[in-house]
Amino acid sequence: MAATQREIERKYASDGGPLPDLTAVTGVAAVRGQGLLALDATYYDTADERLAAASLTLRRRTGGADAGWHLKIPVAPGVRDEIRSPLSDTVPQEIAALVRSRVRTAELIPVVRLRSARDVRHLLAADGTLLAEASVDTVTAERLNRDGGTARWTEIEVELADGVDPAFLDRVEERLREAGVRPSTSPSKLARALERTGGTAARTRKAPRPVTAGDHVLAHLRAQRDAIVAHDLAVRRDLPDAVHRMRVATRRLRSAFRTFGTVLDRSATDPIAAELKWLAGELGAERDQEVLADRLTTALDALPPTLATGPARDRLAAWDRARHDHTHRRLLAVLDSARHLALLDALDALLADPPLRGRAAGKPDKVLAKALRKDLAKVSRLVTAALGLPPGRERDTALHEARKKAKRTRYAAEAAAPALGRPAHSLAASMKSLTSLLGDHQDSVMARRTLRELAAVAHAAGESAFPYGVLYGREERRAAATEARLPSLWKEIDSGTSG
Repeated sequence: MAATQREIERKYASDGGPLPDLTAVTGVAAVRGQGLLALDATYYDTADERLAAASLTLRRRTGGADAGWHLKIPVAPGVRDEIRSPLSDTVPQEIAALVRSRVRTAELIPVVRLRSARDVRHLLAADGTLLAEASVDTVTAERLNRDGGTARWTEIEVELADGVDPAFLDRVEERLREAGVRPSTSPSKLARALERTGGTAARTRKAPRPVTAGDHVLAHLRAQRDAIVAHDLAVRRDLPDAVHRMRVATRRLRSAFRTFGTVLDRSATDPIAAELKWLAGELGAERDQEVLADRLTTALDALPPTLATGPARDRLAAWDRARHDHTHRRLLAVLDSARHLALLDALDALLADPPLRGRAAGKPDKVLAKALRKDLAKVSRLVTAALGLPPGRERDTALHEARKKAKRTRYAAEAAAPALGRPAHSLAASMKSLTSLLGDHQDSVMARRTLRELAAVAHAAGESAFPYGVLYGREERRAAATEARLPSLWKEIDSGTSG
């Protein structure tokens, strides 16, 4: 079973000499030697080194207290999450799954072997608490996946102990600098080894500054493709907001395909858009559950004890756990599916050879602006039609459709903003205000449906359904207030975006 540990460390260049005296660092009462460790790590990647390109490192290491498989995921400069799995001969399935969106059907092969002699020191507080581990590593690197060679260097590594203020590393660094030690120019041992034993695999060149309408649309599409791949790993780890971010990236892509049909041939993009809609729907099941559970839990917690009768909180928590576990298991199966991997491949292929139309070569201030005006006109028709309906199910459906179109328009405006500037930013902000209001209305519709279901189950179990009725009534009033605010908000948006 894989375990996760947050790693906060800094690396420094070394001339091969001993570790400078660190007893002068504020808070350090003693520096205690831990002996010399012999570490042997083999790093795995695809032949074209996709993991290294994403700053991910996968290794099998022996020696030390943490022998096993380690997947390191960047979080921030100097901060990585390390996912560990017990030692085995092959890459553990749970770790291989985490990098599947990067690796896909390619084989993970050994690329570098690093053997390190690690001289370890513990930096201790006056009460014996471990503050950090400092080590001098003498490293020998050997390239395994292609013609290369070996390299040898020495570096200093300082890793913060669990629960210690990261500011402690600043004090250590100040002392090291006083001793003439400077930060390493390589972010990791693997990065340094790749460069010094034959270089890294060819990387995609940085795209030139967008000029045409097509340039701007393609830059946006690449960013969203990259976001889907990046968030795939976070969704698998069940990290907060990961599902939402990945879902938004799929929607941004679909929005660009639809809005900018004069730039990209829709006969080529529509099949991909259909698959993106499928993926967004699968992500939506878990995301909608997150939003709904948070809404109902917050509302229930706000009730005074006299109204929150019976085991409503326990029932809501059990309902949330069961729904989340089910939707997450289903989503993991989706991300592991051949269909999902084929979608990622299709996006790569489209961006490698984009189906540009004639307007792609046009000026963005004309081509993209015209497409946004068409989108806004559709939003206007949908909102006006919805406001003309009496309150009820038909109006709820119409408002939901208006919300979806407004959201697509918002995403398209954000895509065009680098080219169009303030007008696109203004349109995106207006559509965000509209979708926020309509989103609250739709969430209320879903909350009332769930409250009816929970009340029925509670009643059948002999429990009080009173709290669910109270919450239902509050949701009705909240939805009515939202509908009452909509005409004035739309009038403000319509007058601000007309012309």
